[in-house]
Amino acid sequence: MPRFKIAIFGFIAGLCNGLFGSGGGTVVVPAMVHLANMKEHDAHATALAIILPLTVVSSFVYFRSGFFQWDVIWEVAAGGAIGGCIGAWILNRISTYWLRKVFGFFMIIAAIRMII
Repeated sequence: MPRFKIAIFGFIAGLCNGLFGSGGGTVVVPAMVHLANMKEHDAHATALAIILPLTVVSSFVYFRSGFFQWDVIWEVAAGGAIGGCIGAWILNRISTYWLRKVFGFFMIIAAIRMII
């Protein structure tokens, strides 16, 4: 895949991350699977490494604008770290079929939440 297309996907993922506070994975994972022909498991794992710098940069901008609520951050981050470990453990054990179904289900739920 040409580097320019990859950079475009990165730009769109960063834009979603900056605008919505998340969403990079919903752009990056399908792009890597369908356009870069990456295996589903590899795309999900790689997306995490891609989203990390996007999140750091977006968080810095939000922090400078005064949008952080520290009491909430620490509690959610603690739960998120535990959930992240469990999710990574499950990723290594789930079939591609079920991974795709679960990811699609979460994308549909997120879309419905945004519309309602």
